[in-house]
Amino acid sequence: MPVKSAPVGMNGKHEMTIEQFKQWLLKTYDVDHDGKISRQELAEAIRVAGGWFANWKSKGGIRCADQNHNGFIDPSELDCDNLKRFAEKHLGVRIHDH
Repeated sequence: MPVKSAPVGMNGKHEMTIEQFKQWLLKTYDVDHDGKISRQELAEAIRVAGGWFANWKSKGGIRCADQNHNGFIDPSELDCDNLKRFAEKHLGVRIHDH
C-alpha cells in the first residue's frame, strides 16, 4: 500500500494499522526482497518522506528496532513500539492498533 493512499488523520500523518505498515514498508523499501529492512533501505524511506539527515536517522532507527542486533529490521521486529514511534517521527505515518 503506498503511503499516499493511506488516509490522512487530523495530525497530518498517514494512518495505517501495523499490518498495513509492515506491508507498505517491505513492499516499497525492501529493494533486495530479503524480507528485512537495511539501514540504506530505511534511509531511503526517510528521504522519500522529506526527512533530512536520512543516513544518520536510519542508523538510529535500526538501533532502536533491531532487537537481535543483526543490523537489519527483521519481520518480527516490524511491530515493536520503538519502530512505531520512529515511523511517526520520521516517516510521516501514524500506526494504530485497529
